[in-house]
Amino acid sequence: MNLLADLKKGKRGAIAKAISIVENDESEARKLIKKIFKTSGKSVVIGITGPAGAGKSSLINKTSVSLKKLGLRAAVLAVDPTSHVTGGAILGDRVRMTESTDSGTYIRSIASRGATGAISHSIRNSVRVLEYAGFNPIIIESVGAGQTEVEIANIADITVVVFNPHTGDSIQTVKAGLTEIGDVYLVNKSDLDGATQLFESVKEFIGMTERNPIILQTSVTKNKGIDEFAKKLKEMMAQKQKTKKDRDIKRLDSELKDIVLNNVRIRIDTLLESDKNYAKYLKKLQSKELDPFEAADKISTSIFK
Repeated sequence: MNLLADLKKGKRGAIAKAISIVENDESEARKLIKKIFKTSGKSVVIGITGPAGAGKSSLINKTSVSLKKLGLRAAVLAVDPTSHVTGGAILGDRVRMTESTDSGTYIRSIASRGATGAISHSIRNSVRVLEYAGFNPIIIESVGAGQTEVEIANIADITVVVFNPHTGDSIQTVKAGLTEIGDVYLVNKSDLDGATQLFESVKEFIGMTERNPIILQTSVTKNKGIDEFAKKLKEMMAQKQKTKKDRDIKRLDSELKDIVLNNVRIRIDTLLESDKNYAKYLKKLQSKELDPFEAADKISTSIFK
């Protein structure tokens, strides 16, 4: 199988294989990225985040179908909590997204593996694979709360935060650290009680900020607001395309630093294992002759002589 040729044609088997390489085989991933890197950076990345239970998967499913009607070919990367049994991603999302898969959307779950930099690394390169296969936009769905959301906002060109009226005290939910990152805020499940109140809270807390984000109501079960959301995304994609180059310059800077720091970390780990000074100062630390900072300074000085 000629992986690159099949990838260019958007063949699903080739895409699945390429993303598995990116996730699991560093030396093969390097070879692959070397071949496709020059053409990367053209697709718009949409990050969709928000509390667990906000209905993100069902929303993405319907939105992908609406985007297709607008002439766009979306792909979805769902960043899942790592499965404790296999170390792979839990694939519940795919089950909930059958409709969009049938319409030509490509959906893939990626295990978050509990590491922060590792998420960025495998997502960045998976995005490059999907770009090469002709998808635009590429939607990244985050797992839920925490560091992942901030990381996805760093990778995404457009960040969408999804709330629903049943994720606890509405105003507290709105304030929980998500107020800075969204370009679009959706109150999903808007057919439920409390949706209007939550919508008003979001407008009050977030709509008045300088960034002036878009605030919409959607309901998957009533099929309400989804087409409007898809149209807004298409308009925003056109705007973001104009400034994408500047954002990519910053992102490549932070990606390069990540990779360099990772390389240095691996080298230092190897060095410390065989370093006599490390063993010597560790003993002094364990016997309380030195405090941890003194010991670390002495080891660092000996390494960077």
